[in-house]
Amino acid sequence: MKAVRLTEIGKHLQLQHIPIPAIGDGDVLVRVKAAGICHSDVHYRAGVSPVRDLPVTPGHEVAGAVEQVGAGVSSLKPGDRVCLHYLVTCGECHYCSRGTEQFCVKGEMIGKHRDGGYAEFIAVPARSVVPLPDEIPFEHGAILMCSSATSLHALRKARLKAGETVAVFGAGGLGMSAIQLSRAFGALDVYAVDISPDKLKLAEQYGAIPVNADKADPVAEIQRLTGGRGVDVALELIGLPQTMRQAVQALALFGRAVIVGITRKPFEVDSYFELIGKEAEIIGSDDHLMSELPTLLEFARRGLLDLSRVVTRTVPLDADAINEVMDNLERFGADVRTVIVP
Repeated sequence: MKAVRLTEIGKHLQLQHIPIPAIGDGDVLVRVKAAGICHSDVHYRAGVSPVRDLPVTPGHEVAGAVEQVGAGVSSLKPGDRVCLHYLVTCGECHYCSRGTEQFCVKGEMIGKHRDGGYAEFIAVPARSVVPLPDEIPFEHGAILMCSSATSLHALRKARLKAGETVAVFGAGGLGMSAIQLSRAFGALDVYAVDISPDKLKLAEQYGAIPVNADKADPVAEIQRLTGGRGVDVALELIGLPQTMRQAVQALALFGRAVIVGITRKPFEVDSYFELIGKEAEIIGSDDHLMSELPTLLEFARRGLLDLSRVVTRTVPLDADAINEVMDNLERFGADVRTVIVP
């Protein structure tokens, strides 16, 4: 089969021909119909977030059709439309038993620790497979598995309540889902912070109040728009120390800043005026949970989460096309979400 693979850190992905993966009794072979290109994949390529072994096939946002099931799998059959929870876990350790499987002691992330979806086929345990409703296109099902799921988990970590206000730093794939999910949870106002006019225009179409950080200090602008109060919840989805600091500075009393974006660089906090004096919180949010996916899919099925304008491009399973998209993401380009359609 064809697979576009990471063969060397800091280098472009390469097209390779590799065997179709074999499956065990509890596994499922899925024919990939859509695989999202995520900013995390750019981090893996650059070495910001290390992969385990090379070569590896990236791609953790995957949807497709069941091609084959193992002898011990009775819940799925060939032809079923599915999307994949990107964490392959043991199901038995302390963290799995508590429903916090993102910290599974044997956990592997597809596309990072084991081969992912930039390929024609992918093999995963049946417990990582989620039925995809007929109403949801494969392209949407793929990105629901990361950008949308990560945003949902972050909002749950934020303990967002109806009537509160939210600032979303980064109006990309995660941000567009975060804006819509915040509104579904009852947020009174949602502020979208970005430097891209196109992204801010789309965010406004989803009901957000745009804040152009290229034209004004976003913290001062949020303070102005909220009458000097600040926001109850700030989500940082970019992965820059500057925007992480701004997310904290934008908080109201008792506010919660949830850090999602990936970076290895620290950011500064004024411990008294920005945290202690406000009884504010900084919360880390890592991945998402299998238990959250059925609710997320139902939001999408009912139209409460609309990804039709989020998937801005599709590309074939072609190394040059995929590398071009990743290069653009590395420059924080204007595309919201690009999906590979093999």
